[in-house]
Amino acid sequence: MTLQDNKVVSDSVVVADLEKSLRYISGIIKQKGREILSNYTITPPQFVALQWLFEAGDMTIGDLSNKMFLACSTTTDLVDRMEKSHLVMRVKDPNDRRVVRIHLLEEGERIIEEVILKRQDYLSKVLKDFSNDEILVLERSLAKLHQEMREE
Repeated sequence: MTLQDNKVVSDSVVVADLEKSLRYISGIIKQKGREILSNYTITPPQFVALQWLFEAGDMTIGDLSNKMFLACSTTTDLVDRMEKSHLVMRVKDPNDRRVVRIHLLEEGERIIEEVILKRQDYLSKVLKDFSNDEILVLERSLAKLHQEMREE
């Protein structure tokens, strides 16, 4: 086995370990998010939909369905329930009356802001033993990884 072969083996081990760590972290974040959401009247899929609307602005059902990887009929049901709870409303597009967009209402925005703040508080507690430099390196590395994944 050459030095180059050894590097490939160690790289594949590191990549495997990285994938495992990211999978475990994702699971913990999802579980913690559900615990936080249990104090609210919205479901995890509603949270995801509200978060997309909060970050990207008004969207059609089709756009939201694509972002959430759901069938349009499923997203329509989700939006119906959120509309009944006064979290969102359907609005006609001013440029094309045939197009209906989902608009985030004040209550939906309030819930998203509160939940995100609680998630950030949780993360701050987890990172309490990290140095500022470690946190910056982690944030930059994750941002770079996210960018690479989005471009693929």
